[in-house]
Amino acid sequence: MFLSALELRNIIESSFLPKRCQCTLSPELSMTVKVYADGQTDQLDLLVSGIDASGLNGCREINELIAQLRSRQQHVEVEPYSRMGKAL
Repeated sequence: MFLSALELRNIIESSFLPKRCQCTLSPELSMTVKVYADGQTDQLDLLVSGIDASGLNGCREINELIAQLRSRQQHVEVEPYSRMGKAL
């Protein structure tokens, strides 16, 4: 991973503005992304855990992940995701 965890989190979280997004990254590079319905409540629009962040090495990979997350944002989902060739 070429970006720091803070930079990666900032890119992903800001891509969902004006909605609130929380991105957490474990020391093992496993990421969880939560997108909330609005800034006032804790109602989730999306929850995806187990994202393998080790493959997020550049703009293309990060943009692809964000696009896939946005396409699933229509309803809450809780499932693991791997960047290494497994579909969301």
